[in-house]
Amino acid sequence: MYYLHYSLAIINSLTLIYLWGMIVTKFSMSYSNLTKAVFFDWFNTLALYEPPREELHSQIVQEFGIDVSPPDLLSGILAADKYIFAEIARSPMTKRSREEQGKIYCKYAYIMLKQVGYEVDSKVLPQIINRWPQVFNRTMFVLFDDVILSLKTLKERGLTLGLITNATKDAVSAQHELGLEPYLNFTVTSEEAGTDKPDPAIFLLALERARVSPWEAIHVGDQYELDVGGARRAGITPIMIDRYNLYPEVDDCPRISTLPELLRYL
Repeated sequence: MYYLHYSLAIINSLTLIYLWGMIVTKFSMSYSNLTKAVFFDWFNTLALYEPPREELHSQIVQEFGIDVSPPDLLSGILAADKYIFAEIARSPMTKRSREEQGKIYCKYAYIMLKQVGYEVDSKVLPQIINRWPQVFNRTMFVLFDDVILSLKTLKERGLTLGLITNATKDAVSAQHELGLEPYLNFTVTSEEAGTDKPDPAIFLLALERARVSPWEAIHVGDQYELDVGGARRAGITPIMIDRYNLYPEVDDCPRISTLPELLRYL
C-alpha cells in the first residue's frame, strides 16, 4: 500500500502514470470502486459500417475477377485490420507521405485476399484500392445491438461516459442520428486533440473533459496497440473488447466480447 500511495503523490510524471496504469490493470477488480468515467473507442467497439465492409470489399474484388463471398472475406478483412492498426500505432497515416500511404493500403488489400487464399498481382492492388473511395462513399454507421442498453445502464450508475476516436467528425455527427447524445458526455477526436491514438495526449484530453484522474477511468477499445497501449500510457485502465476473437493471446488486460461483460469490472 505504501508504494501505491507514493505513486499517487507524484502522479504528475507520465512515467509514473504509466506504472500506475499497469498496476490498476492487473488489479482492476480490486479497484473497481474507484471508477468514475468510462471511455469508448468508436469503430468495432460501439459502431460498424452499413452495408457491412465484407459486402463492399467483395463487390470490389469481383470486378477484378476474384470471386469471394462476403462471409468468406470477413476473416481477411479482420486480419488486414490488425496490420493497418499496428501501422497507425507506429506512425499515424496523416503523417505519412501519399506514396507510403498507398503502399500500406496495397498491403492491406494483399493481406485481406491472401488470408482467404487469393494471390493478387501487385499491379492489380492499386486498382482495387482506387475503387474504395467510390464504393465506401455510400456507407453509414450503425450501432452494435448491445450498445444502447449498456450505455443506459452505465449512465444510471452515475458514470461519466466519453468517446475517444481517431475517426473524423463524421463519427461525431453520427452520434445524434444514432441516439447516443443522451448517454455520452463528450467526444474527443484526433482532429481536436491534434494527435491520434495511441498518443497519451488524446486520452489526457478525455480525462480533462471528464474531470477525473487516470486511476478513476476505464477505456474500452478493440485495438491492442491503439486502445490498450494508448490508455495504459496515460495511466488509464484498459479493457479490450474483442468482438471477433482476434486477440486470444491477450492476457495482460481484461478481454470481453460484448459490452454487457464490462459490468463485471465496475
